[in-house]
Amino acid sequence: MKKSLLLLVALCVFMGRLGFAQQEIVNELNQKYAKYTAISDKIWQLAEPGYLEEKTSELLISELTNAGFEVQRGVGEMKTAFVATYGSGYPTIGILAEMDALPGLSQEAVPYRKAKYVNAYGHGCGHNLFGVGSVAAAIATKNWMEKAKIKGTIRLIGTPAEEGAGGGKTYLVKEGVFKDIDAVLHWHPGDNNNASPNSSLAYRVANFSFSGLAAHASASPEKGRSALDAVEAMNYMVNLMREHISPETRIHYVIKNGGLTSNIVPDYAMVEYTIRNPTAQGLEEIWKRLMKTAEAAALGTETKMSYEILAGLYNLLPNDILAKEMQKSLEKVGGVKYTPEETAFAEKIRLTVNSQSLAPLTEAQTVKPYTSGLAFPASTDVGDVSWVTPTAGLSTATWVTGVPAHSWQAVACNGMSIGHKGMMNAAQTIAQTAQNLFKDTKLIEQSKEELYQRRGTKVFEYKSLAGDRKPPLDYRK
Repeated sequence: MKKSLLLLVALCVFMGRLGFAQQEIVNELNQKYAKYTAISDKIWQLAEPGYLEEKTSELLISELTNAGFEVQRGVGEMKTAFVATYGSGYPTIGILAEMDALPGLSQEAVPYRKAKYVNAYGHGCGHNLFGVGSVAAAIATKNWMEKAKIKGTIRLIGTPAEEGAGGGKTYLVKEGVFKDIDAVLHWHPGDNNNASPNSSLAYRVANFSFSGLAAHASASPEKGRSALDAVEAMNYMVNLMREHISPETRIHYVIKNGGLTSNIVPDYAMVEYTIRNPTAQGLEEIWKRLMKTAEAAALGTETKMSYEILAGLYNLLPNDILAKEMQKSLEKVGGVKYTPEETAFAEKIRLTVNSQSLAPLTEAQTVKPYTSGLAFPASTDVGDVSWVTPTAGLSTATWVTGVPAHSWQAVACNGMSIGHKGMMNAAQTIAQTAQNLFKDTKLIEQSKEELYQRRGTKVFEYKSLAGDRKPPLDYRK
């Protein structure tokens, strides 16, 4: 009885210390609120595109270096990619930090459309907040580890070019950056607070080029072989194929080159295709069928076909063990509470959103309940990371409820206080989750077992869905 009482007292003391340590992290991040929001605003102003985030990368590296991290630059043949490390030994916990912006979304931080620069980039996905929030979490975790003499390693991975055909993380996975990381934490800006695990769609994008014979379209059309005919034939067959694919599969295309003038039989044409499927295996099956339509189009029009894979991403593998820990931390942190000025901003910007029904503004203040089995109908290069190490992420309400990603409305929110509050909530959540994992490494081992079960194997040989392609460093130039 006496022994049991002593154990209970010791447990209470431990839990009390853990709670105090978490409050220390919260206090540190609150004290640095102005500092981190100023950095995120500077990156928001820079709005650098994929693989060109040079000033952004340097800002993040500077903060980490000053905080005592060792930084490796230019990882995976990508100038703006970096890995910042503090500590040594087991466990190693990684935190992802994205950086790139989107084309055509330049916007002032106002609740109406007002481009800062014409046809310029803007942070429509909130990566100015993503990168800084993750750095803030890593530094807060490092400071706690140092003070409490915690064994282990915290590693911040600066990941460029998530958007479009960039796929920066896929090249970091190929480089082996994640092979010795025991768990990965990340977050993403959004219009709600949610840590439930999601799956996503595996993805591949490729250009199909057709070469024919030019000729006078009126005087001697019989001498020509139209490359545009081949593109249109391929598109027609793909559209017929849609009836015979799974409902979850997505196929989109755009003709990028259809010839120069209607009076010349086009001798060159190109179409870009994006395909998506819930699994990498399903994606490969759709890819084989897509290839057959391209080959058939070339055969039927007497043209020559070539293709280039631009990017390929795995589907996300959810991890309930890690996600539940992140949910606990998010529930402690809570949602985003608006001032009267922020409420006025939110109400104005919601009037510009094309939606039949909008959730109440108060949803930003709450945390969505934990739900398993969710499917995100889009793609992310975090998926590749999730296949090689246990991975969990969350979203916080950096955007007004109802505002979609990749919109000028999101850019506006990302450059003002609503976005700042969501960013710091994410930083607190990630730091507290990392702290819990360092304190209880059994959770990490359990998350690895879950990964093996979902993957179907303990030993996994990663093969990029982009093939042998090197980082497309000029894809935004």
